Amino acid sequence: MNGISGAGGVEAAVAAAFREEWGQILATLIRVTGDWDLAQECAQDAFAQALDRWRRDGVPRRPGAWLTTTARNRALDLLRREAVGAEKLREVAVSARNEPSYDVEGHDSGVEDDRLRLIFTCCHPALPIEARVALTLRTLAGLTTPEIAHAFLVPEATMAQRLVRAKRKIRNAGIPYRVPPAHLLPERTTCVLGVLYLLFNEGYAATSGADRVRADLCAEAIRLARVLARLMPDEPEVLGLLALLLLHDARRATRVDAAGDPVSLEDQDRTAWNRAEAEEGAALLETTLRRGRPGPYQIQAAIAACHTTAPTAADTDWADIAGLYGELERFVPSAVIRLNRAFAVGMAEGPEAGLALVAGLEREGELADYHLLPATRADLLRRAGRQGEAAEAYERALELVENDAERRFLERRLAECRSA
Repeated sequence: MNGISGAGGVEAAVAAAFREEWGQILATLIRVTGDWDLAQECAQDAFAQALDRWRRDGVPRRPGAWLTTTARNRALDLLRREAVGAEKLREVAVSARNEPSYDVEGHDSGVEDDRLRLIFTCCHPALPIEARVALTLRTLAGLTTPEIAHAFLVPEATMAQRLVRAKRKIRNAGIPYRVPPAHLLPERTTCVLGVLYLLFNEGYAATSGADRVRADLCAEAIRLARVLARLMPDEPEVLGLLALLLLHDARRATRVDAAGDPVSLEDQDRTAWNRAEAEEGAALLETTLRRGRPGPYQIQAAIAACHTTAPTAADTDWADIAGLYGELERFVPSAVIRLNRAFAVGMAEGPEAGLALVAGLEREGELADYHLLPATRADLLRRAGRQGEAAEAYERALELVENDAERRFLERRLAECRSA
């Protein structure tokens, strides 16, 4: 036991364990039981037990191992009580003999990692693409159904039904819980990369709630990307994604201030960036680009490298970034990418050039409810010295933003424009 005591300390320890261990615990239980709903029920029960037991006995030295053992014992106990429990337990025994078991001391098992198995299972081509991503975020990252519904811009009830149907499909179709053999990897790679990217983004810039950054999700996405890179070392986009995540994560510690509020890229302390991550990301990018098979993750990594390798904000090659966004749009036609390009053009050629592109996006209407559209317009107007118009645009962005920390950032910008 580590000596943490008091209700507040135990609750904080349980919350931290949930953030850090949920994906591993659930992935292990799914492998052991083959039952997604039972796994989730027993994992939740273990966390509930932890609140009571840890207050009495203290927080264990390895919370993840304690939670996994408790949840697994609960699952096996429930299976024993079922009419079909004996058959289920025989299946579990066979599975345990044929596959590496979870090490309760917390060590990884290379590419046979349970969480990677979970991603590939969720990303089976028999499932609709939206269901693949949603199911992975729900099970692996522990995001709530409302959080995922918000990310997909659908009602909570719709997302709940989507998740139920996906789990039912996996069960009824007998989709195996494993990393597929090499010849089947390509058909799932795009979706797996997309899931890891979304997982990282939810940690890097949370869509809602009090925290702007969730370091646990960023770390988990990078860890799984490393595992995938070992599994598929010759796939350029896998290395491109890992490079992208590392280049972004190198700046993570400076993206928020002591109060947790966002700090703009140009105001970040570059001396505090993680140079080891930045250099590793840049080296991986150079390696994968030499293969001559560019893709969207490699291009995004190149954009991130433009920022991370610039000695100062003034040295940023915005013209190169604008060109890279143009290349990215060829692979991924998206209004959000065009918005990013509009800002880059504004920085390279002047605010008015960027504002002209933003105006085109406003006429299209696709980003009408996206807070970064008026926020980008406001920033360019502020740089152009049009403070009154900028204030109006910031007000519109505040009507749409849902992250509390980002709201405070926009409120400060609005106050600056009003006082100018």
